[in-house]
Amino acid sequence: MTTSTATAPTAGSPVRAPDEVGMPGHRRPGHTIIALSGAVDGAAAPALREHLLGALGRSGRLLILDLREVASADAAGLALLVGIRRRAAGLGIVVRIAAPGPQVAELLRVTGLDRALTVHPDQDVHA
Repeated sequence: MTTSTATAPTAGSPVRAPDEVGMPGHRRPGHTIIALSGAVDGAAAPALREHLLGALGRSGRLLILDLREVASADAAGLALLVGIRRRAAGLGIVVRIAAPGPQVAELLRVTGLDRALTVHPDQDVHA
């Protein structure tokens, strides 16, 4: 799994994460974009959770999780998304899911999480 996130005001500044997760990033005023790739599953969840929690501490008022490069997800991955949304809400941060691929979009729909999480079918996400 690879992620990219806004972590500093300078575009493209890399931040090293554990071996499973790389986080080269960029930042836009008022929001943070984290682009995930690979599988959001039980194997990736612990490292991903750590980095998403860290991103919340540096995030603007909007956190966008770009899932266009995520090939698959499982129950642990979905639980991670819900948990991050809850934690963000407690900090006054809005979380939006952007551009989930077919498998992830279907899983969100079947589980009803497409109603619990704000999911945008493309990358054009606004607060």
